[in-house]
Amino acid sequence: MSASLTPYPDPRLLADIGATYARFCLEQVPRRFEQVRVLPCADYPGFLDVMQAYLQTLPEGVKPRHAAVAIANPIEGDWVRMTNRDWAFSIQEVQRQLGLATLLVVNNFTALAMSLPRIGAEGREQVGGGEPEPNGVIGLLGPGTGLGVSGLVPTGDRWTTLATEGGHVSFSPGDEREMRILAYAWKTLPHVSAERLVSGPGLELIYEALTEGHPEAERPLPAARIVQRAIEKSCRWSAEAVECFCNMLGTVASNLALTLGATGGIYIGGGIVPRLGRTFVESGFRARFESKGRFSEYVARIPTYVLTAENPAFHGVSSLLAEHVPAHEGANPLMERVRAARAQLSPAERRVADFVLENPRTVLNDSVAVIAQMAEVSQPTVIRFCRSLGFQGLADFKLKLASGLTGNIPVQRTQVRRQDATPDLCAKVLDNTISAIVQFRESINVEAVDRAIEILRAAKRVEFYASGNSAVVALDAQHKLFRFRIPAAAHTDAALQAMAADLLGPQDVAVFISSSGQSAELVRAAALAQEHGAAVIAITASKSPLARKATVCIPVDHGEDSTTFIAMISRILHLLVVDMVAVGVAMRRDPAAALPHLQASSAAAGPGVLISHVL
Repeated sequence: MSASLTPYPDPRLLADIGATYARFCLEQVPRRFEQVRVLPCADYPGFLDVMQAYLQTLPEGVKPRHAAVAIANPIEGDWVRMTNRDWAFSIQEVQRQLGLATLLVVNNFTALAMSLPRIGAEGREQVGGGEPEPNGVIGLLGPGTGLGVSGLVPTGDRWTTLATEGGHVSFSPGDEREMRILAYAWKTLPHVSAERLVSGPGLELIYEALTEGHPEAERPLPAARIVQRAIEKSCRWSAEAVECFCNMLGTVASNLALTLGATGGIYIGGGIVPRLGRTFVESGFRARFESKGRFSEYVARIPTYVLTAENPAFHGVSSLLAEHVPAHEGANPLMERVRAARAQLSPAERRVADFVLENPRTVLNDSVAVIAQMAEVSQPTVIRFCRSLGFQGLADFKLKLASGLTGNIPVQRTQVRRQDATPDLCAKVLDNTISAIVQFRESINVEAVDRAIEILRAAKRVEFYASGNSAVVALDAQHKLFRFRIPAAAHTDAALQAMAADLLGPQDVAVFISSSGQSAELVRAAALAQEHGAAVIAITASKSPLARKATVCIPVDHGEDSTTFIAMISRILHLLVVDMVAVGVAMRRDPAAALPHLQASSAAAGPGVLISHVL
């Protein structure tokens, strides 16, 4: 048996749960789906019930330990409330009641998107010409009850899915007939999105618009009957409605191809198009797809496919689960990657690889300096090792490593939403902060911190300049240095900052703290401080105007949108920088003398704080 077919130590439960049917299977060998069952959702009162019903159909003694479920609903926290079915549940509670070590719940379209790299030529049918570019972005459309839109972006040897609401973009008519259909839809819909027409309900709306004023046409007609009549060519109105639907889908698909630059191809899934068979292939879909004026040649090179694979979402959730759970006991996909890449690494990078392979859990908590010391290499070599494996840096590598070792999704930035329950809100705020701190630890400019400490050690007076949300950081810094018996002041009034900077001298130090580094008042004050011979330290964004005015800049770059939201993460990172510099200054001035002041300044924070800073 090949390595790729090595059985899992425990069976894995995979599921694709829609509004009407719940599809289940068992994966005991990678990519081999067994015990497939389809259960009507209407027969069960809730999500837990349908999961338990499937588990009861399994042979005696077969008990999955890990599970991945695709569900037709946005997943934005622990609590899930289905849109098209009266089911609501807690992911953690279901996991507990089913006795699962892992329960991964994802949006069904995310799962469908992740299935695409696994589905070969036998699971798709190409419509028209074009050839996919290797590692090109892939687009996905799924007309069904609604219109799902997603994409896959290659990131190293992995794929990242795009969670979009692209089905709700405004509908764009392509000819006069579609203009008439749009006018008909406007009678009842103030905004006609692509989903309103390119979907099951949309097909019914197209049929209604085409048959308006024709009493001989049977109205209303469900989408399934329209499709069947079109395939049988037994109803000219149904045939015209399906033809129109296919043309509209061609426009939506080409729009997506241009938006994403989807040179890897556009895939069509969902519940309607695969059922059309030759009717879709022979429709005007591809002609409309290539009808893009000046960009017709561009889209003509992009292939379009209809997904024909059975239960493609199983491939997607299997792939996602494999990202989070080791393939076999004691194994980890990332460790296998390190082993496979070892021969291609430089001798120094191989020493890092050996250290990681021998100490995977230690690496999770070690800094880049510790890893470099233990592997007997330089710190840049550690970063080069991570990048050789396709990661942005050590933080990215650690997040992936943590995922494989624990079976949990790694901490990452997630958007806090209005509808989040309090537990989800708290978890997201904490996870966002933890993620930012982990990434900042790996990107911190140690040389800049060291220079700032030396400048502050020699200072006779230190003044802190900040405004708005950063003002509390300046006050905290002033308080810390004052405790170390360094004359310090904080200026948080923008109107007085230039006046204060104008009084500085050659032996003074001005520390500027700003999230964006764009404040005109702070930039002007920094320029005045330099004109009078004072050293300027900036704790701010690396490429900002304030950073360019600094003698030393300790860069704090982050993804927080401070133009829309109150800066929270940047404030925490700035406070951490102040702590690093303050402790460094205190210890280097006179460690013995500094100790009582460190103890006094940390007393309010409780026991253990001094040890964590000093030791």
